[in-house]
Amino acid sequence: NKNKEYPKDPAGTRLQTGRKKTVRGIPDFTKGKGMNEKIRRSVFYQIYPNSFMDGNGDGYGDFKGITEKLDYVASLGVDGIWLSPCFESPFCDGGYDVTDYFRPSARFGTMEEMDRMLARAHELGLKVLLDLVAGHTSDQNEMFRRSCEPERNEYSDMFIWTNDAWKTYPEYRFEYGRAQRYGAFMVNFFSIQPALNYGFKNITHAEWQLSYKNRECIKTREWLISVIKFWLGKGYDGFRVDMADSLVKNDDDKSATIEVWQHIFSVVRAEYPDAVFVSEWSDPEKSFKAGFDADFYLDHRDNGYYHLCRRIVEGKNESFFNPEGKGDAAAFMYDYLNRYLPTKNEGRISFITGNHDIYRTAEYFDAEQIKLIYGVLLTMPGLPFIYYGDEIGLACKWKVEPKEGGFQRTGTRIPMQWTRGKNCGFSTADADKLFLPVDMGVDPVNVEEQERDENSLLNFVRKVIALRKQNEDFCGTDFEVVFCESGRFPLIYKRGRFTVVVNPTLYAQRAYVKVSGEEVISVGGGVEVKDNEISVMPQTLVIFGE
Repeated sequence: NKNKEYPKDPAGTRLQTGRKKTVRGIPDFTKGKGMNEKIRRSVFYQIYPNSFMDGNGDGYGDFKGITEKLDYVASLGVDGIWLSPCFESPFCDGGYDVTDYFRPSARFGTMEEMDRMLARAHELGLKVLLDLVAGHTSDQNEMFRRSCEPERNEYSDMFIWTNDAWKTYPEYRFEYGRAQRYGAFMVNFFSIQPALNYGFKNITHAEWQLSYKNRECIKTREWLISVIKFWLGKGYDGFRVDMADSLVKNDDDKSATIEVWQHIFSVVRAEYPDAVFVSEWSDPEKSFKAGFDADFYLDHRDNGYYHLCRRIVEGKNESFFNPEGKGDAAAFMYDYLNRYLPTKNEGRISFITGNHDIYRTAEYFDAEQIKLIYGVLLTMPGLPFIYYGDEIGLACKWKVEPKEGGFQRTGTRIPMQWTRGKNCGFSTADADKLFLPVDMGVDPVNVEEQERDENSLLNFVRKVIALRKQNEDFCGTDFEVVFCESGRFPLIYKRGRFTVVVNPTLYAQRAYVKVSGEEVISVGGGVEVKDNEISVMPQTLVIFGE
């Protein structure tokens, strides 16, 4: 239908939804054509645009600064970047409260500067994924403001409203008294993030809830499709999708949300079959069924990633990589294998070094210990993501005032440190004008000095990424656990003809297994191999290649 109407963006710009196609059935277009093959060797790099590089001297990172540093990003060996939200926003939640999905925030630059950033990335062979906030907008979004009006209009059902300004519903999060409309609106997280209406699976309050199959809820999907197509049409390579499982409400098994995403992908991939979609879901079985190419392995309490390197109990590190041997590799592996084995041929699980929501690895580990962690994260199956600064061991800065809804997360978003110079090379602005303070300290970590040190964390990361990309064994689905026992060390696993051995403890460890091959990467005190026995020195990682 060439006359199909979509909600217009606040600027009144006609949405560029691309040519229409008739799609018969979902399965042919749910997954990108050969997409898992296209990203099988990939490693991605997350950039928080406020904090990466200030190109105009105003104290905030921007597109110009990112463009200037893309050569550095490419030098890591990564294949693409995920750019945290850069759209027009009041930044009450770090940009995850969008007012205009079709326009970049002026703080980062113009659309032309954003396009130049993309062009330079593509010249360097880097894909660019944008951050898609699919479940909610800002309360300053013009569509939501129209939805607040007492008289019905085309946006009245685009957000979730009750039909009574007084009645409360403890099972949901609503905001009351914020509009003249007779009702309350649902929020996904903060009070300034009204939930878009993709409908409900189970109707429990028929007086105001709409089925996810209702035409008004389908219009919300169509609006989201128009956003996706707009940016793919400009040449961007895909999206990381925020809270991807949050669309349909009263959907405990997520089957309706999966169905909605399948419909979205059936339309989008009919025109853009190579687009990459990575979900913030942390449930690969559901994510891949929905049609995503990769799914983040997030720091959720008691899951495998938590036990591997993020188990902090009362401020004390008790993860597998704790040097005192308090962790449990089996707790990680049990959870991981239950995610990996059923889905290994459907998509990529994404291990992360960190992100804008969780503490940095350097908060609890020194550079040599971090090498062991990254040696594992970057050799496991999947599509790994490196958070900006993690490759140099950038630490959290906790004694910093919360900013833009960051609260306790604010310290994980401090500026990138490039040199020992003013503001660690992040900006030429005065220190009090910076988005967040840099960590000058006594001996601030920085790119310039680590570039010159062949044993630095930065150069170790480059070495492991290069090994990964140059060898098919790390890019496929072959994964064999050689030694992994509860309360014991080391952890040993195989990726094809490569064997990874890691002992994070302060003590030598022994395993009665056969390990063969030449050492291709080694950190720590090394190993001793005798027939069917291997002895691993303290805090050691060795990768053998046959």
